[in-house]
Parts: sequence; structure tokens; C-alpha cells
Amino acid sequence: MKIKSLFLAALCTGVLASGASANDRYGQRPPVVLSPDLTAPWVTQLRSPATAHGAGTVVRQPKAVNRRSVSKRRSKVRVASRQQSTRQAQPAMNPVFLPTVVDYQTKHRPGTIIIDTPNRYLYLILANGKARRYGVGVGKPGFEWAGTHKITRKALWPDWRPPAQMIAREKKKGRHLPTYMAGGPANPLGARALYLGSTLYRIHGTNQPWTIGGAVSSGCIRMRNEDVVELYERVGNGTKVIVI
Repeated sequence: MKIKSLFLAALCTGVLASGASANDRYGQRPPVVLSPDLTAPWVTQLRSPATAHGAGTVVRQPKAVNRRSVSKRRSKVRVASRQQSTRQAQPAMNPVFLPTVVDYQTKHRPGTIIIDTPNRYLYLILANGKARRYGVGVGKPGFEWAGTHKITRKALWPDWRPPAQMIAREKKKGRHLPTYMAGGPANPLGARALYLGSTLYRIHGTNQPWTIGGAVSSGCIRMRNEDVVELYERVGNGTKVIVI
């Protein structure tokens, strides 16, 4: 019996030595530790060899993906992409309508505003035969007008109350206008408004800058928001406005 036991021990030692030798060819493998979560014993956690016998960082299985959260993020990305595409699809304003200082000979005093509707320009008369020129949008065919008025009121981020005639006219086209819209970036009157005499006409900004240079309004003179803000700061109530 003693001889048989020694034989079996030697045999086991040889097998283990042989196995160790085979494993050595592939490098040291990290130990596998069973998950402490006994409800899911098939889940394993691996430690690096350097920390196998110490307090190392355990590499845990990745958390389950919240599909609803991922779906929301993807939806937001799609919406942002559509908004970006819409902005890119909008036509650019012709650069000839950007503000500039030009020679302009006139008998009118500096500070006067002259609006050349056929050529889509607004001139703010300066001294020494110069004028600050801005591009504008003017009345559509059938809505042109000419005359001389004074600025009677100025408004920051004006609200909008479309005239009854405009509401009725647009309704026939299948477009329903509100009776009132508070001032703000979405308001068609833009950032500033200069009211002309007792008329319904104004010089105002727009949230559609690409329309500058066109015959697009119901008689109002529209400017880029940047430009109407500048003009608003340069002129006051009582300023003479000549529309030709």
C-alpha cells in the first residue's frame, strides 16, 4: 500500500508539472474569481495578474444599456441635424446689401433717412456728402408707397398686431395669422421698430434676413436685425424719413 501511494503521488506530480509546463508557453493567466452575486453565478470578474494577490481594481461586467435613454439621445441628434440642415438651406443675403459708407450728394440735412425703394437701399445722411447705406426689403407689388414722414415712436423687440385687412387677406391664402404676437426672436418685426407718422408702416428688423433686397413686405421697410439696431441708436424721434 505504501509503495502504491508513492507511485500515485509521483504520477500526479508529473501530470501537474507537465500541465504547468504547457501553460508556461502561453504566459501567466489572470485568476478567475466567481461573482459574489449568487443570483447570477455565471457572471465572472477578472483581476489583472499584478493585483491578483492584493487589493486590485476589479473589472466588472458593463452595465445594461438603457435603450430608452439611447433612443432619446439619438432623437435629439436627429432633431439638431434637421435644424442645422434647415439653417444651411436658407439662402444667403446678397453682400451688396451689407452696410457701407458711400458718396451721396443731397440737399437734405445730416440725420435724414432716405429710402430708395426701387433699388432696395436706406440711406442715413452723414456730413460732407456721405451717407451710411443699408440694404432693405420693401413692399410687394401692390404695396409700394412713397411719402415723407417723421419717426414718432421707437420700440425694442416690438410686439406685433397684424391689421385686420392683413389677417383676412392671409386667411384667403390658407395662412392664419395671430391677432397678437409678443416681441422676441420669433417675431416678424425683429429686434427694433421705428414707427412712421400715424401710418401702419415701420422700419423694423426681421427674423428672415435672407429676404433683404426683395419686394417682400406689406409696405413696411425691413432691415437685418444687426442693421436696425445700429440705425435705432443713431436716430431719434422726429427724424425725417423720405420714401421714394
